[in-house]
Amino acid sequence: MMCERLCQTLTLVVFPALLQTSVVMASEADQPEPGKVVTNSIGMELRRIDPGAFMMGSEKGDPDEKPVRRVSITKPFYIGVHEVTQAQYDAVMGGNPSRFKVAKRPVESVSWEEAKAFCQKLSKKENAEYRLPTEAQWEYACRAGTQTVFHWGDGFDTSYSWCGYNSARKTYEVGKTKPNPWGLYDMSGNVWEWCEDWYADDAYSSEGTQDPKGPKTGTRRVIRGGSWWGTPEDCRSANRLSYAPEESLYTIGFRVCKVSP
Repeated sequence: MMCERLCQTLTLVVFPALLQTSVVMASEADQPEPGKVVTNSIGMELRRIDPGAFMMGSEKGDPDEKPVRRVSITKPFYIGVHEVTQAQYDAVMGGNPSRFKVAKRPVESVSWEEAKAFCQKLSKKENAEYRLPTEAQWEYACRAGTQTVFHWGDGFDTSYSWCGYNSARKTYEVGKTKPNPWGLYDMSGNVWEWCEDWYADDAYSSEGTQDPKGPKTGTRRVIRGGSWWGTPEDCRSANRLSYAPEESLYTIGFRVCKVSP
């Protein structure tokens, strides 16, 4: 069932409200200034995300996005400006498992376990702590001070996202769409992104609200952001999905976090 949703045949008429050309933008006052960008030895750009609070989830979304709650991120962190590219993955892991082999496109067909292995090897290479973002960090960074359906507004806009509506059924080089207000690219679409957390459909009713890290155990890991194959609805900021950590799919990639010094 989960794989069917990830690889479903796109039926755009199901989402007419999301396919409008006009978008409702969040107030500039609700969009904090983005932090500084650092570049590591493999050319990966990471942007500093400062502490803050946001409303996580959506009352109008799926049941596993409720209840909406105010979540606090208490420590700064760095997150990839882009999804990990195939060239970057190859530089660390010595191989490229992707179906769509182009160096500057996001790496895909990578399991959660392989993404974790990448983070561990990169940590040793850089003498710094790299890991996958928690689900809360991911949504905080994706929303970038907004509370609309997407980080750009309430209507779907193809200038910000690659999904089944405009992708021609393939991935694209990272950074070719418009960024979110904090200067992060492809937070919606291109490839789903692995998060650190175990998935639970009732997690929001049981988790804490300060730096939540998800359930302690589970069978599937969280993925976020939608992909080149899926629907515009998949690209919503609050949308959640999951996949088995030992399995890979050509719609799933990842971006990394670096613990701030």
